[in-house]
Amino acid sequence: MAADRKDLQVARDVSRQVLTYSQFSIFDAVHMQIDDGVVTLTGKVTMPFKKTDLQKRVAKVDGVSRVVNRLEVLPVSNWDDQLRYRIARAIYGNANFWNYAASANPPIHIIVERGRVTLTGVVQSEVERMLARSLVNQDGVFSVTNKLQTVAEARDQLERS
Repeated sequence: MAADRKDLQVARDVSRQVLTYSQFSIFDAVHMQIDDGVVTLTGKVTMPFKKTDLQKRVAKVDGVSRVVNRLEVLPVSNWDDQLRYRIARAIYGNANFWNYAASANPPIHIIVERGRVTLTGVVQSEVERMLARSLVNQDGVFSVTNKLQTVAEARDQLERS
């Protein structure tokens, strides 16, 4: 039980390190798993230096004994960059998502890899999840994977882990 509590505190501190990293953006997605002080980072980032910087930041967290860095670096692509910005404007420019756009760390992350889009993060409702998905339909998008969760789903998942 004490190890679970410690891992939970480490998770909060690791999450804070990721979210306060100045280069972390809505175009990156970082997930973590913590097991007895060993932090495994997964997800995708837009630049190689982000992968290393995040590993270094996480390694400094009290209670972290080791970092397994499985972050992938997205390929450099002007086309993907254009898609990222168009999709971000479509989502965060929509009046339904203005409150998210105004936050320091907007909750919807847009991962674009070779024209394939994955949405991750947390929204308030199923309606918002469906609306965000519909706003991704842009010229040049080959496929969309919607991994957005509602607040209730995210809370349930946290309670199960």
